Amino acid sequence: MASGDRRRLAVLGSTGSIGTSTLDVVERLGGRDRFEIAAVTGNGNIPLLAEQARQVGAELAVTADEHRYGELKEALAGSGIDVAAGRSGLIEAAEREADWVMAAIVGNAGLAPTLAAARRGADIALANKECLVSAGSLFLEAVRKGGGRLLPVDSEHNAIFQVLENDQRHAVERIVLTASGGPFRTKSLEEMRHVTADIARAHPNWSMGLKISIDSASMFNKALEMIEARHLFGLRPDQIEVIVHPQSVIHSMVGYTDGSVLAQLGCPDMRTAIGYALSYPKRCDLPVERLDFAKLARLDFEPPDEVRFPALRLARWAMEAGGVQGAVLNGSKETALEAFIKGRIGFLAMADIVEKVMDQLADLPAATTMDDVFAADEKARQTAAGLIK
Repeated sequence: MASGDRRRLAVLGSTGSIGTSTLDVVERLGGRDRFEIAAVTGNGNIPLLAEQARQVGAELAVTADEHRYGELKEALAGSGIDVAAGRSGLIEAAEREADWVMAAIVGNAGLAPTLAAARRGADIALANKECLVSAGSLFLEAVRKGGGRLLPVDSEHNAIFQVLENDQRHAVERIVLTASGGPFRTKSLEEMRHVTADIARAHPNWSMGLKISIDSASMFNKALEMIEARHLFGLRPDQIEVIVHPQSVIHSMVGYTDGSVLAQLGCPDMRTAIGYALSYPKRCDLPVERLDFAKLARLDFEPPDEVRFPALRLARWAMEAGGVQGAVLNGSKETALEAFIKGRIGFLAMADIVEKVMDQLADLPAATTMDDVFAADEKARQTAAGLIK
């Protein structure tokens, strides 16, 4: 698929935190000498997208905002790089010949292009949670039929992927997803009631985008990871645990039936997980910070508070209900999140709205096609919007 020994890659969501880290890893692992970049995609940051496309020699650059096509076209004039925009452009980027695709488009907008890449047999480095949260078994079936591999990039799922022994899957008793607790780990409900989006976006350990940072603060990010883990690793809901670990050094753990617990540790740097997914099954050499155990001094753990962070309870509800409840949870959450960012609702109202939507749409039929998933998502968004008025 590539010229000589060079691998062909596509980076969907290249201008976000995962995307920029991916291109950094690519450069550190040899850049153009080892990799061809079939496509890069972004949304509103046209200057960065154009700069990335030129730097990596991408064949195609796509903005998800169809109204910014002309701006991107002008920014890449004379470069020879193809330009596209909108949903069709994202699909075109995903369908470009590339054997490895970073799926880092935030939200449900990433589902269709990631699905397109999976269907043609690419290895999917999955950083988009919604593909499994909303589509679950349908997405996994597309990956299976396409013949590619699903390589988790979220630090928690990548950690599990690293320590889950393939020949010991029968002996897996539980997985433990670690959570930093976010900026409000020690805040009271009353204090959380008055926070703004600017306050909620300040994560103590990780450098992430606006929406993901706020999802982390509300622990909706961890709720999505619970649902995602169930599908990724074929587990029952009761086998998935969450523990608050403020230092974010242990990224997740696998417990086995003999009492052993295997954990993956590292400094909080997404390049480690990205590098593992890019070089799998081998490990690569990356200039990330190394753990100094003498300086760590201590590692703390505490149970999550599902009263202050009800998103975790809602995730268990969605997993136990099955069907399209993952799509309902995610669609209503995205709508509530947008409203919070715009100052239309308070921080705590996000979980209230999601719970009400899940209750109202509890009887939606299970999805048999991707159109059913998109319909459930749209219904959830409409219902949530009605509650926000």
